[in-house]
Parts: sequence; structure tokens; C-alpha cells
Amino acid sequence: MAILPPEYLNAVAVLCMSPSDQRDAFVATGFLYGYHMGSSGDQSMYRLALVTNRHVIRDVESLFVRLNRSSTSDSRIYQLPDGSSRGPRGWTTHPDDDCDVAVCLLGASQLQHDEIEFHFFRREQQLTIEQARSLPVSEGDGVFVLGFPLGMAEGQRKHPIVRQGVVARIRDWLEDAGRTILIDASVFPGNSGGPVVTRPEVASLEGTTANNQALLLGMVASYVPYPSGVATRPVVGRQLISYENSGLAHVVPVDVIHEAVELAIARFDSAEGNDSATSGPPQ
Repeated sequence: MAILPPEYLNAVAVLCMSPSDQRDAFVATGFLYGYHMGSSGDQSMYRLALVTNRHVIRDVESLFVRLNRSSTSDSRIYQLPDGSSRGPRGWTTHPDDDCDVAVCLLGASQLQHDEIEFHFFRREQQLTIEQARSLPVSEGDGVFVLGFPLGMAEGQRKHPIVRQGVVARIRDWLEDAGRTILIDASVFPGNSGGPVVTRPEVASLEGTTANNQALLLGMVASYVPYPSGVATRPVVGRQLISYENSGLAHVVPVDVIHEAVELAIARFDSAEGNDSATSGPPQ
């Protein structure tokens, strides 16, 4: 029985430096985030954003996103603003330099017109800090990491790789002592910008509440490196320190992502008005 909703895979996209289908062109992960704008009748209204890390777009002259099509067995590529493009139709980064978040608004109507098979993380699928405190979410809880490590995105369709891990440290975030979460999971180059989702549990210890939903906890920022050795270059006599992947990774919490998306929408609405359809995906 699946415990990760299959539609979540359609909320994850591969980011690439060129339209090429070569592995070295795929550099990072992004995902689709829905910002709740209220309701009309019994329908909830959302603004759509592509979210990734600030360090992914930094100094990038060309960036593309590939999304799967629903009517065929292939994908479609869209050109995104370059890393230096800021403002309503470019990238919005979190105002706190320590928060590794970058946001680009998309147009859902254009994606639907292009027959893109997409999903986005809605409000009820996001784990806010208040919800995390009330459940509560704690160290040792399971998570799924979705993304495209090591450029593994070849082929006509681009389906993310899903790996499991656990929450290693979350109390700093829950106690307002930090703005990142630490997970123990296999994260590699290419996972940057990928969503981290809680693993549903069917049982819990006495006196605690089980989290029986797969909720967006946050986004991979980077793995934690550790120095594994020192080598000396014989010609220049300089020491070089090599680093390895510790197996721990920093995660940007969903509340921090929400702040960056909110800022992007405010900037767009201030410049363009409230017509979300005009914020079609860059092409």
C-alpha cells in the first residue's frame, strides 16, 4: 500500500542548465507550491510558484525546467528567468540571506493549456510550525526526500527519485531557535531544491499522536560536509582539505518557503494587478 501520495511526484520538477537531455545538464530540483488565496464558493483558489534554492539560481545565465505532459509519454521544457533576474517576472529570494529560498511565479492556466501533468502542494498538504508543534513532530520521525540526485533525469519523462530518511534535529525550529531542520538522509548534488515530506505513521507511543499524513515539511538546502583528509600538493606545497558527505542535510522549513512565496506574490500584484493568469510560465 502506497504511503506517499502518487500525485506528489507530479509536483517535483528537474532544473537544467540547457535544453539538452544529457545528465550533466540536470543540476537541481524544484517543486510546485500552492499559495492559498481564499475560496470562491466551494473551490479553493491558489497561486502557483516554482520553488528551489537561492544557491541554485545564483550566477546562472540560463535555466530551464522540465515538466511531464499528461497526453503523451514525454516532457516539455520551459525557459526560466536567469539567476540575475529579479522582480515580478523574475526570481524572488527570501530577504534573509541565511534562508536558501528562491521563487518564480507560474501560470496554472498555461500549464493546463500545454497539457502538463502537474500537482502542487496545497495548504492542507503543508506542515506549518504550529501543526508540527501540536502533533508533535519529533526527532526520529520518518521523511521522504524527493528529487533528482546526480543528474539522474534522462529519458522522455522526468520522474523524481524518492528516498527515505529521518528527522535528526527539529527542536531548534520548533522552539524558534533556528530556521532550518536537520535530517538524516542520503542527499547528493541535484537534490537541492527538492521537497521533504513527512512519512505517515499508523502507530504511536502512548500519550503521543501519530502523524497519519504525508505533509510537506520543507525543502532540501544542502548536505552537511565533513573534512575527510588533508593532502599536500608537491609542487606548490599547499594543503588541500577534502570533504565527504556526512549523511546529514539541512532542510528549509515550509514556513520560510511560505514567506518567500508571499513576498513574490506581493511584488507581482503590486506591479501587474491581481490577474494571476498573466503570470504564465516563462518560455
